[in-house]
Amino acid sequence: MNNIMTPAVAPRTMSSREIADLVAARHNDVVCTIERLFNKGLLRSSRNTRRENTGGRPIDVYDLIQRDTHLVVAGYSDEHRARVVDRWQELEAKQTTNTPAALSRMDILKLAMESEEARLKAEAERDQAVATKAEIGSRREATAMATASAAMRQVNRLTEQLGRNMRHATIIAVEKAVGRKFGKQDWRPLRDFCKAKGLEAEKVTDARYGEVKAWPAEAWSEVYGIDLGTIFPNAGLQ
Repeated sequence: MNNIMTPAVAPRTMSSREIADLVAARHNDVVCTIERLFNKGLLRSSRNTRRENTGGRPIDVYDLIQRDTHLVVAGYSDEHRARVVDRWQELEAKQTTNTPAALSRMDILKLAMESEEARLKAEAERDQAVATKAEIGSRREATAMATASAAMRQVNRLTEQLGRNMRHATIIAVEKAVGRKFGKQDWRPLRDFCKAKGLEAEKVTDARYGEVKAWPAEAWSEVYGIDLGTIFPNAGLQ
């Protein structure tokens, strides 16, 4: 059975302010470069900014994925680009140190279900100790329904996250990570590449569509130039 890491919420990013510090540039100049590249459709990060306190007047900053930071600093000196590369290596080293042990897909789902079952059992025992037989009956029914719903949501969430990792990813997961919308037929080039190379897509559960395909990293890289290891750095391997 293939192993995966516990999925992360979002890919690691670097702020435009930190980029400016690393290349010894004015933040406004870095922001102008970012917005120019966004206008050309070359960046895959979120275009939303956030407010950051600087000790004086707050500024609006962008958070960029690793690929996009290299595009932004492409025009700077070798020394400045090297600082950005070194900073990313430092961040990745910290991430590797803090990465939990690999768990199989079934292990993750089993742990989720066992956790919900233990909580349900504890609540039932507590109710039995403090309530009458009639109260126990009604409260057990309400608790069981709420717990079953929570357990199903947890399982669905974990199962859906299985569709994004460093080796396979669904189109939906990649859309969310890079802020890009794929067309209805954009899966066909991925399928054709896999067929030509003898690769297989993983089938994963999806809350909306029942079951979708998670396409191999090689297909994403060759067809769309997307590196799953960059956009899902914490999601581990299947």
